[in-house]
This record gives sequence, C-alpha cells and structure tokens, in this order.
Amino acid sequence: MKSFEKKIRAHALKNAVAHDGRAQAGAVISAMFSEGLKKDDVKKYAKEISKIVADINKLSLEQQEKEFSTLKDVVSEREVREGLEELPNVRKTGVMMRFAPSPSGPLHIGHAATACISFLYVKKYGGKFYVRIEDTNPGNIYPKAYDMIADESKWLFDGIAKIQIQSDNMKKYYEYADKLIRKKAAYVCTCTSEQFKEFVDNQKECPCRNLSVDDNIIRWKKMLDKTKKGFGEGDAVLRFKSENGMQNKNPAMRDFPLARINLTKHARQGNKYRVWPLMNFAVSVDDIEDKMTHIIRAKDHRDNAERQRMIFKALGKEKQFPWTAFLGRYKFTDMELSSSQMRKDIDAGKFRGWDDPRLPTIASLRKQGYKPQAFWKFAERVGLSESDKVMDKKEYFNLLNAFNRG
Repeated sequence: MKSFEKKIRAHALKNAVAHDGRAQAGAVISAMFSEGLKKDDVKKYAKEISKIVADINKLSLEQQEKEFSTLKDVVSEREVREGLEELPNVRKTGVMMRFAPSPSGPLHIGHAATACISFLYVKKYGGKFYVRIEDTNPGNIYPKAYDMIADESKWLFDGIAKIQIQSDNMKKYYEYADKLIRKKAAYVCTCTSEQFKEFVDNQKECPCRNLSVDDNIIRWKKMLDKTKKGFGEGDAVLRFKSENGMQNKNPAMRDFPLARINLTKHARQGNKYRVWPLMNFAVSVDDIEDKMTHIIRAKDHRDNAERQRMIFKALGKEKQFPWTAFLGRYKFTDMELSSSQMRKDIDAGKFRGWDDPRLPTIASLRKQGYKPQAFWKFAERVGLSESDKVMDKKEYFNLLNAFNRG
C-alpha cells in the first residue's frame, strides 16, 4: 500500500508540474492504470488519490518540481499505443457505424471526441459512417442546426458521412410500433405518470399491460388520430413489455416508454405527426434498418444499450444486435459544452455567434485554423477507454494544439 501511495504521489506531482502546479485527480487515476490499478478498485483508491492531489496542490510549483525530482524513477513510462485497437467481428465488407447528435445546436468538441473514433474505424476497415440527426423531440430543436451539423460533418469526417434525419423516417417507426404490438411486445398505457411510477416502485404490473392485441391496436390508432376522438397530449404512451416485466432488477428497464404524443410544432415536419418515437425506439429501428455492426457510445448509455437489445430481441433481431463499446466521459472543469446554454449566451449577446473564438464549437475551431486531423489524432490517442477524462480548457487545447501541428 505504501508503495502504491508513493506511485500516486509521483504521478500527481508529475501532473501538477506539467500543468502549472495544479494536478487533476482524474488524470492521476488514468495514469495509475499503467501501475496496475484495476477498474474495480477505482472507488477504493479515489478518496486517497483526491487527498494526495489536494495536498500536492497546496505546494508551490517550485516545491512540486523539487519533490518530483526525487520521485521521477517511481513513475512508469506508459507505453503509447500506436493506431487504433482492433475491433472484433469485422466483416470483409467493413463496418457500419454511426454518430447521432441532437439538433439542439451545432457540433462542439464533446461531439468530436466521441464521434471521431467511429469515423476512424470506418476509414480503417471500410463500410459506411452515418451521421444520424436525432430530431424526434419537437421541443428541443434549433432549426439552423440541421445545416450546420451537415456542413460540419462533411468537414470533420472527410466527406464520407451519410447524413440521416430521424423525423424523415416516421412512417417506418409507426410500422415497427405496429409490429411490436402484434408481437405482444408493446402496449398502450393510459395510466398517469404518477400512477405508473408507483407500479414501477412497487414492482406491480400496470392494468394496461394485459390488454389484448386488438385492444392495443385500437388504442394505438387513437394515439395517431388527429381528430377530437383521439387521445390528447399526455393521455397515452406506447410502452415496451420488458424482459422480466416489473420484476426486472433494474427499475430503468421496467416497461420503458417507446412513443408519446407531442403536439409541439416540429421545425422540419410541422404538424404532420403527433406521435413521436422516443430515443431508444427510434435508435433501435434505425440500427436495424441500417444494419449497424459496431457502436461506440458514451458509457452513460449502458442502460439505453440494454433497452435497445431488448427491442432487437422482441423483433427477432437479437443476432443482429451490434457489438458495442463504451467510452468514458469528458469532464471539463472550466468549459461549457451545453448547446442550449451556449445558445442562450449568444442570444444574450455574451458571444457574437457560434464561431466566437471563446466557444468550444467546431465552427469556432474551424475558423481559427484547426484541421480535422487534430480531432482524429486526439480520438485515436484516447482509444476505447472507459475511464473518465477530467481536464481543464488549457490542458485540452495544449493537446489539441500539439495534434494540430503534427
């Protein structure tokens, strides 16, 4: 343990010296994997690492440099991986992969960090790379984002990305909803959200769950009905009949929603549709239709991946479910990545537009002279790591600038 603590301190000092006297716990945790730290033990050592980092950050840079000079030999030099890790189950025809941004705003560095790795694998193996704009939530759309995302994707992904817009596939989603109902894998629920939460919390089945297929088809048509005879907004939800039902150990898996009524006017489709698929349903349908083979996504989508696997299974497509890898999150300590917040700040006059040099958007960095290859190299260096990356703006741009010069 004392030897391990010494290594933690050595890495914390190294990190502090490299960043003007301020070490980051996340960077130290990442470095400790090369010293034998296991993912399962991160929680065990996280408190100790934070304590050591806090202690070192109290020292002056001169004191840090002096102490690190005595501990240099303790730090292992991590082997730098060259190129991309190999993916399993790659076919001769290549891979089918995707990146799915919401049109709440244009692309930013967070998008680039997670999307470029998929793009690079398509370049490596061949196949197709889709940029799928997820616009089935009418209330969260910035109309200009459609063109901005398409233009930025063309630049960032070397012109090979095929642009898709989910709201153009509404009829296909309705066809799949009908299939699920007829397979007794989905039902229309008219319970209030409060009532259904009680069923979930108490692990009891909703009365709507046992309706016949015919009754559910009638209810589904009533959801789609635009006349006064149809359900109103909030009156009904299409739900999935989950594996193990309300007994599923994970509450998030218990008969999750697939589609809902939303009467907000859609930026692209106007009032043409009133029932909108929710993310897990729309993504499952698109992944089936596009024959996705490999998916790389943020690790906070683990539950969503499991929900989508259930939908694939219910449709008899379980063998087609894509191989999936999860990436750690990027946590920037002093940089805002919310498109909605950036939009508010632009509207308030804090920034002059999406290409303001103070914003971490692709539009801004592209205008400043950054090349797509800089983002590719950044993604390749990180690879398929599930470790969270905690960094500040200076640290990120030091890395990006180095890759931009290369």
